[in-house]
Amino acid sequence: MTQIPAFTTTVHGSGPGLLLAHGAGGSIQGNYAPVIPALAERHTVVAPDYPGSGATPLPAGPLTLDGLVDGVVAAADEAGLDTFTLLGYSLGTLVSVRTAARYPDRVRGLVLTAGLAAADNRTRSSLAIWQRLLAAGDTEGFAHFVALSGFGEEFFNAVPAREVPAFLSMLAGGIPAGTAQQAAVVAAADTTPHLAGISVPTLVIATLQDTLVSPANSRYLARHIPGAEYAELDTGHVPMAEKPHEWEKLITDFLARKEL
Repeated sequence: MTQIPAFTTTVHGSGPGLLLAHGAGGSIQGNYAPVIPALAERHTVVAPDYPGSGATPLPAGPLTLDGLVDGVVAAADEAGLDTFTLLGYSLGTLVSVRTAARYPDRVRGLVLTAGLAAADNRTRSSLAIWQRLLAAGDTEGFAHFVALSGFGEEFFNAVPAREVPAFLSMLAGGIPAGTAQQAAVVAAADTTPHLAGISVPTLVIATLQDTLVSPANSRYLARHIPGAEYAELDTGHVPMAEKPHEWEKLITDFLARKEL
């Protein structure tokens, strides 16, 4: 059995618990930094990095969905959270749903952004390209692919042409060591059997220009989680870069309305 290292975690604010679960090839800093200050105004925000992201080292063996669940729950334990609402983004939506299934007495709510219950053919193909490019050490090619599939058409085309090389260089230089392994978790995971059993307040946020994880996947989550609310952002897969304030408002309004 793979020994998962303790997840490097930051804790912000005070109040009801919020546990963050980031995306594959991302990190807490990369995925949640724009919204943490607002979240921490009324909550204790526990923000762990998966193995291979942030300062958390990779284990000797492969990553698994349950290993990620164990790691984020251990981070909540360490921070003293008995119960918490989970904010899951991309891979983090798989982690969040699986956590709700395994720890129903501890999860008070879910916010699932740019998510999925199981990878469809398009997502699996995109992840296979990720893994091939990374295995070949082609970080430049990976950056181009991320720019095309991760960002919305409007956002990427709004980057001035003279600044595109620097933008791509930034992407190439910020690839976490665990990206390929985290992508493999997305490709293999299936939380579909858990959806009907979720009984906590849930908000599903679809990213409408997303070609990495189609918004159809968010609509599936919203249809199959009982009582789930559904909202949309007109962005690609990275709303925290494209429309952070709109994303933040959807989250904070939901948490306030549901008293989470």
